Formats: sequence, structure tokens, C-alpha cells
Amino acid sequence: MDDGYFMGLALEQARIAGKNDEVPIGCVIVYGGKVIGRGSNRRITDGNPLSHAEIAAINEACRIIGDWRLEKCVLFVTVEPCMMCAGAIVQARIPRVVFGAANPKAGCCGSIYNLLEEPRFNHRAEVVPGVRERECSELMTGFFRKFR
Repeated sequence: MDDGYFMGLALEQARIAGKNDEVPIGCVIVYGGKVIGRGSNRRITDGNPLSHAEIAAINEACRIIGDWRLEKCVLFVTVEPCMMCAGAIVQARIPRVVFGAANPKAGCCGSIYNLLEEPRFNHRAEVVPGVRERECSELMTGFFRKFR
């Protein structure tokens, strides 16, 4: 199993969000080759700006591990994390983040800023961009095309 495989699982979560008329973003967290956290965007469904895919996946992974530190995990997300999610990744001590599509309007893993590799923080994460980028981008483009 490689990064592309796990990004495929994140894409499944993104499709769930899209079917619920949410922005199609999905996330999985992997520990020892096993998915321990899943999340899809639910801001509209929950009426909550904090209901991002990454936050849901982090919450589930912490419950499974029984700790707030996800130091041996990898986070896979279809779209580059925003500042809130990047901050949560830093706080959870996740060492590696893999994303599909860049987010030029809100991305904080390289597009606008790179919070995950900021040397002044007490934790940094390796950032791997562009995994299954075309599929992740097309999912977003298709969703927003409905509104034009």
C-alpha cells in the first residue's frame, strides 16, 4: 500500500461529502498501515465552521489511539489543509501530511503559507503535495461547476 492507495480512501470520503452537498474534501489517518481516522467535510450538515474533514479524522484517530499525540501517523487529505487544519495537525504532532490538490485561496501547507514546516513551532511535518492531484482537483472543479 502506498500514498496513492490511501489517497484513494480519502477520495472516497470526499465523494461522501459531495453527495451530501458539502465541498468534497475527504481525509484518512493511517497508523501502521491501517486507517484509524476518517473524515469528510460537514460544515453545512453540522452548521459548524470547524467541521472539516481533517478535524473529524483527527478526532476519530485520537479516540482509537487513546491519546492526543498522533506521532506515528500519516494524514492523507484530498485538498491542501487550511490554517485551522494545519494548526490542528501541528498540535496533534502528525509527522507526515499527504495532500492531493493545492488550495491557492486558503492552503497553509505551501500555497499561501507553510504552517507545517514553520521552524518556529515545536513540531513540523513533512508535506507531500500532488498525490492523485488530477482526481482531487477534478472532484472540486466538478462540484463548483454546479454553482456557475
